[in-house]
Parts: sequence; C-alpha cells; structure tokens
Amino acid sequence: MALDIKDKSLSAEGVLRTEWAGREMPVLRLIRERFAKEKPLRGIRISACLHVTTETGNLALTLKAGGADVRICASNPLSTQDDVAAALVVEYGIPTFAIKGEDSDTYYQHIMASLQHKPQITMDDGADLVAVLHKEKTDLLPNVIAGTEETTTGVIRLKSMAKQKTLRYPIVAINEADTKHLFDNRYGTGQITIDGITRATNVLWAGKQVVVSGYGWCGRGVALRARGMGAQVIVAEVDPIRALEAVMDGYKVMPIKEAARVGDVFITVTGGLHALDKEHMEVLKDGAILANSGHFNVELNIPALEALAKGKRRIRTFVDEYTYRDGRRVYLLGEGRLINLAAAEGHPASVMDMSFANQALVVEHLVQLKEKLAPEVYPVPKDIDQEVGRLKLRAMNLDIDTLTPDQKKYLESWESGT
Repeated sequence: MALDIKDKSLSAEGVLRTEWAGREMPVLRLIRERFAKEKPLRGIRISACLHVTTETGNLALTLKAGGADVRICASNPLSTQDDVAAALVVEYGIPTFAIKGEDSDTYYQHIMASLQHKPQITMDDGADLVAVLHKEKTDLLPNVIAGTEETTTGVIRLKSMAKQKTLRYPIVAINEADTKHLFDNRYGTGQITIDGITRATNVLWAGKQVVVSGYGWCGRGVALRARGMGAQVIVAEVDPIRALEAVMDGYKVMPIKEAARVGDVFITVTGGLHALDKEHMEVLKDGAILANSGHFNVELNIPALEALAKGKRRIRTFVDEYTYRDGRRVYLLGEGRLINLAAAEGHPASVMDMSFANQALVVEHLVQLKEKLAPEVYPVPKDIDQEVGRLKLRAMNLDIDTLTPDQKKYLESWESGT
C-alpha cells in the first residue's frame, strides 16, 4: 500500500491551507531553509504517527527538505484533515495513510503501512506507533536509532515502558520542552478546545458552569480561556499542588462527583482513564455537554454512558444525544475524541511552530549523536529548547537582555553575600 487517503482531488485546497499555516511558522521555515542546504537527514527513514494537519504538513516538508524519507499516518481516527493528506501525497510526494473518521482496524492498518520502509527514526503522538513496533513488529526494532514523542499521554506510556524495561530504543519527550508545554499545551489546547466545542454546539459560554478535569498545562489553558468567555470554572484534580494552584488562580475546586451535579460543560484533559466515570454520569443534569481534549477517548467512560441511555441519536455534526431512562439528555462531542481536532482545526500554527521546531531539531540531534543512548525517555536538550525560544523571539522582532560578564560571574559564584 503506497498511500491511503480519502480523495486526491482535495490536494489543491490542502496546499493552500498548508501554505497559510506556514505563514505562522517562521521558526520551522528557518530550520527548513537550513535543512535544504545542509541535508542533515539525508537517507534517514522516518515513520511519523501524528495528527495530519496543516501544521504537520509543514513539519513533513521540513524533514523532507533535510533529506529524510518520510511516511506519515494519523495518530487519531478523527484528527486528519483530508485535504492536507491529499496534498502530502499529490503535491509533496510524501506517502500518507490517514482518513478522517477511519475505524480502529483501518487506523492500525495505517500504522503498519507507515512502518513498511523500516524506519530509523519514529515520531509519535500518543505512542501507538511505538506500541505496535514493540508488540507486533519487533523485527524492525534493530533498525531504529531513536524516536520522539509529542504529547503527555504518550510520554506517560513510554515512561511506563522504560520503568518496566520493555522500551527497546531511546525516545525524546518533546512534550517536556518548555517551548512545547508552556505554549502549545497552555495556549494552543486552551484556545482550540473552546473553539472546537463552540463549533460543534454554538453554545454561549457566558454564565455556564464549566468543569475542567485536570489542571496540568492543558487544563490551565482551557480554564483560562473558558473564564475569558465568561464561564464560571470548576476544576477537578487529584494532585494537591495543582488543586491548590487552581484555587489561587481563582477557580472553584471540588471532587468530580460534586462537580458532576452542577456542571453544564465538562472538559477532560487528564491523560488518564475514566476521569468522568459511571458514578459521575449518573448524576449529570439535563443538557450536560461532555467533551475531551486528552489524547485518548478513554478519559470519558463511554461504555457506561451507552449503558445509562435508552436511546442515542446524532443531533448535530460531532454531537451525539444520549437520552437517559428518566428523560435527561446528555451530549457527547466528537465521539469523546480530541474535540480540538475532531470539530476544529487543531492547534494554531503559531504555537505548533515551536513544537515542531523542537521535533525537527531533536531528530537532527539524534541522527548526529555519536554515542549510543540507553533505551530511556529523555528530555529535549536545553540548548535546543533555548534555541527554539530565541528563534521565535527573532521571528517576532523582539529583543531581550543578555547577562554581562560580571552578572554571569555573580550567578556562578558563592562567595558574595550581604
């Protein structure tokens, strides 16, 4: 299988939208220009399991400019933008396996197809590709130099693999870079989650009781944007420090069981299992809206919701209405999958610029690395993280101060006191 996309005729639109996103990705553009001259990835085979969006299209073009042989598949069944997939194949010559709305079997077939060229580098968003390699395609593992992981959920899975000594090659956690989680997670996820829910429902946020489950960087961003739209935000957390932070940021904090009784809109961003469980769904009020912006739809216990309902119907695109036996109606958005990608366009290109700049520079670093890394999960090297920040500031025409020699000496010494 050389490709599997919805419709090649969509390619022209995909090119235009990819170019539009590229306008907001100046850091990646600078890297692409250098890559095109230096070819640091010449002949390197890369399998990328990412959300197939306009921003990912720009990353793929950067990797190809660097000389890489790239194959791409979707990292979520509902996140693909079909016109971008078509553009990658038809206009840019990058084998792509992704169709918006693909079923689970097709999803995993696409992962297998992306592995056919025996990758030396893997790029993952959620660790499904890594999991398939370790479970079903172990014969390919000797080819792999290293990998990268884009998101929180994937990092959690990979750290579990490393702890259990089952991870077979080193992987860099792109999600742990400051230029990723401080911006992509907080500002990207925050804005586009609200956008996705709005597009799906046309709901008025002002005055709504919005329950945000999880107060990591994504949760912080979602809560901030919901409050900015006039919502009354409730935070549910299991971490006492994050819960305390939410209180001091001005939000109500309570157990999800209590919040379930009063919430109008529920947004899960925990990276975990059943953040909204059966016992919570049992007490939801009529008209409650359920959405997820965590990587996998297991954050919502959808089987429990199905069991509680006597009927279900698709009332709007991306909105399923579940009617309880007592007449209450509950609305599930985007089949519980990433609402920011299912019903909207994914993160704004400006923040993905930094995330994908990290991806490109880390891949270059891994290819050029002389010493063999142990099969562990590694942070993004600090110099790469800082360089991405510097390039972003430069692209925004912003200057910052630098330390003088005396200031550096003072910070590095211990002798000076009061």
